[in-house]
Amino acid sequence: MDYGKVASDVVKAVGKDNLVAAAHCATRLRLVLKDDTKVDQKALDENPDVKGTFKIDGQYQVIIGAGDVNFVYDELIKETGLSEVSTDDLKQIASSGKKFNPIMALIKLLSDIFVPIIPALVAGGLLMALRNFLTSAGLFGPKSIEEMYPAIKGISAMIQLMSAAPFMFLPILVGISAAKRFGANQFLGAAIGMIMTTPDLGGSTEYWNIFGYHVAQTNYAYQVIPVLAAVWLLSVLEKFFHKKLPSSVDFTFTPLLSVMITGFLTFTVIGPVMLLVSNGITDAIVWLYNTTGFIGMGIFGGTYSLIVMTGLHQSFPAIETQLLSAWTNGVGYGDFIFIVASMANVAQGAATFAIWFLTKNSKTKGLTSSAGVSALLGITEPALFGVNLKYRFPFFCALIGSGVAAAVAGLLKVVAVSLGSAGFLGFLSINATSIPFYVLCELISFAIAFAITYFYGKTKAAGVFEAEAAAEQIAVETPSTKEAEVAAESAQPGVSAETIVSPLAGETVPLTAVNDPVFSSEAMGKGIAVKPSGNTVYSPVDGIVQIAFETGHAYGLKSDNGAEVLIHVGIDTVSMNGKGFAQKVTANQKVKKGDVLGTFDTAAIAAAGLDDTTMIIVTNTADYSEVTSVTEGTIEEGADLLKVK
Repeated sequence: MDYGKVASDVVKAVGKDNLVAAAHCATRLRLVLKDDTKVDQKALDENPDVKGTFKIDGQYQVIIGAGDVNFVYDELIKETGLSEVSTDDLKQIASSGKKFNPIMALIKLLSDIFVPIIPALVAGGLLMALRNFLTSAGLFGPKSIEEMYPAIKGISAMIQLMSAAPFMFLPILVGISAAKRFGANQFLGAAIGMIMTTPDLGGSTEYWNIFGYHVAQTNYAYQVIPVLAAVWLLSVLEKFFHKKLPSSVDFTFTPLLSVMITGFLTFTVIGPVMLLVSNGITDAIVWLYNTTGFIGMGIFGGTYSLIVMTGLHQSFPAIETQLLSAWTNGVGYGDFIFIVASMANVAQGAATFAIWFLTKNSKTKGLTSSAGVSALLGITEPALFGVNLKYRFPFFCALIGSGVAAAVAGLLKVVAVSLGSAGFLGFLSINATSIPFYVLCELISFAIAFAITYFYGKTKAAGVFEAEAAAEQIAVETPSTKEAEVAAESAQPGVSAETIVSPLAGETVPLTAVNDPVFSSEAMGKGIAVKPSGNTVYSPVDGIVQIAFETGHAYGLKSDNGAEVLIHVGIDTVSMNGKGFAQKVTANQKVKKGDVLGTFDTAAIAAAGLDDTTMIIVTNTADYSEVTSVTEGTIEEGADLLKVK
């Protein structure tokens, strides 16, 4: 790669006078611009050394790749004369001059609290769906499966118990997650949740007589907002007592006073008030749903992907849990938000597949195939940001498809009874008697979005794809001097098949499910992610350390067999500027499988509000015919993780 030329191309595309500040992380340039509309997006899209672009948190990010981005950044600084800044400084620059948005702050807060507990809710919800499947009449005849086969009543009852537990004791889960987010002791947060759901509570008709004041023994099972307020108060009190109490009594009396005061105020003031607020919000949403009917659902479906672009959808789990907790054996609200999300995700995936048929560009075909499948399974960001918004018209065609499908779903009263994969696999979360209607609506969403995108692309946007194909053909037929050098190098003995082991222990996560579009779109290459259970990173190959970032959050290695492996600990952890990371190797150091590369502090990452999911990516994926994962679920350090051949 000609670093000077790439830097010059980027500067020319974004505009030298348009640049305010620049920083870089392990894979991408992070730029703050005066006006994003002045960017020559076409030039960047057609640049073979640019792997993609996107905008987030006020930054325009240009994906270059590990091992190259730092050199391109150096050349960019030389050309523009800008001062070098850290990614943390860049965030402050990007946000300077912007007014504080309390709504977005609230949405991020809810997202930080609810995203970690969604797996428990998904498990409980799917068990609830299975229970409904077993007990719903009309699926396979006039009787339910349980009635036809009485022998399964025992297991059905057990499933009912397991499915109800995550929702009944939801305040405990929320208490743990909220305490972590608010900076309180997580076990004290759990204790507050337990206090609010203990079976000894007699209900709103029973009272404690406290100095003549009757305090209702309300059980806050299934509730969200009351426990959020209670744990926030706990965090304030805990921090206050930690500061004020002498260390000799702090350990004993801070938990005691924090829990006792929070508990008393919860039952006397916070709980009753927040319960009214919670019920009011839920009733208002349900009223809007019932009043607007299928028209409202259609409007919601036609705008949902726009909401995803803003990040507002991250607040929906807090509302959905309230809707789901009100559903019992066919009685209650049910989750209609899940239905809309499913229609929108399938529509965006369908539009992406239409682009696969329209484009002749090999790079775009590769991206659309993986992003389309991901969207159909409920992860829509790669399709949304990597394909549909790039061409624009597929995005709007998908809005039409999801709007029509959501309206039909509203007309048929399709609702979900659990959280799950908001896509074609979402039928597992649907009320059993409505599964055929759900599948019908998904097919409608797919068909409309695909058809409109395809025919519009064929008739109105054909020139775009012809130009793409022509540009790629020219690039192939007239390679640059640098490309010729690369071709000459590749003629030397190259890569060979090998197995890459896991650099750390934890739970595997599909790369497409990672909450970072650079990695989830596979723009950096194919691979896998691991949610770590430890704090040490080991070498996954025998080879050499090509890059050891000063911040300690990422490592680039080249194996003796030619595989180039990027290990990126956490998402956006470059912003921590090395805090919580300890690097144990240096660039150009030889390593063996199992050698320690570095360590990281998961608590420090969590305290920074960041995700410690670690990506393991083969950045020279193009040199192989296959890069496949060989395991899923729990994995130990040193176990086989990826195969390349």
